[in-house]
Amino acid sequence: MESQLIDVETGQANRITALFNKKSTGLLNVYFTAGFPNLGDTTTVLAGLQDAGVDLVEIGMPYSDPVADGETIQQSNMKALENGMTLKVLFDQLADCRNQVTVPILLMGYINPVLQFGVEAFCQKCQEVGVDGVILPDLPLDLYLDEYESIFRQYGILNIFLITPQTTEDRIRLIDEHSEGFIYMVSSASITGSVSGVSDEMLSYFDRINAMNLRNPRLIGFGIKDNETFQMANQYANGAIIGSAFIRLLQEDGADTSKINEFVKTIKG
Repeated sequence: MESQLIDVETGQANRITALFNKKSTGLLNVYFTAGFPNLGDTTTVLAGLQDAGVDLVEIGMPYSDPVADGETIQQSNMKALENGMTLKVLFDQLADCRNQVTVPILLMGYINPVLQFGVEAFCQKCQEVGVDGVILPDLPLDLYLDEYESIFRQYGILNIFLITPQTTEDRIRLIDEHSEGFIYMVSSASITGSVSGVSDEMLSYFDRINAMNLRNPRLIGFGIKDNETFQMANQYANGAIIGSAFIRLLQEDGADTSKINEFVKTIKG
């Protein structure tokens, strides 16, 4: 697995791997949808999040049927598609982002647009523009291992897997074995933006995963929306992922970097 940690073009360690080697607690990963609220906002939001002090940025690749996402993120996907966002446009927008952005960047979305773009062409473009990893919730682990792992590794792109309270221990250990970077720990079996409060079931799940002593760090997503839930996640994992709460900010205030800064400061406390 070591070859996956190195970008074959630059010889540098993957930025996600380097981040977790340097920092192991209190990590904040913020999700936003590319091309939302306006087509040209992608790099403004990206730079704004970095300047506000987030540790990783997750950029959503808009898709017409984002099945794991709640209404807030679904609406942002629809608006971004109406604005004309495509994978090609996104890669064009990110072409020069590494001149000013140093934080790890992940692309999050569904496998269909990636297949249409071509898996190798997609990985090649990710490497070219400085994307460090991808999250593709509907890409089955078995299919990835059989057909795509070697391509991802060739271009130094990490594939981040999700686990849920329903994922079996055997499956979690298999995911841990084939993961680099981190594991995305979905807090509950719901859609994004719909979780309210922390249940005993959730805490039991977090404790169970902690007891497994996985080799990869974990970030908790779904239901993280304020300082209280962020701090809770930090007690059980290496950090957290925020999506819907940030999309709501963009809906209300647009790509206002001062508001983005305020939002991140409020979450981190």
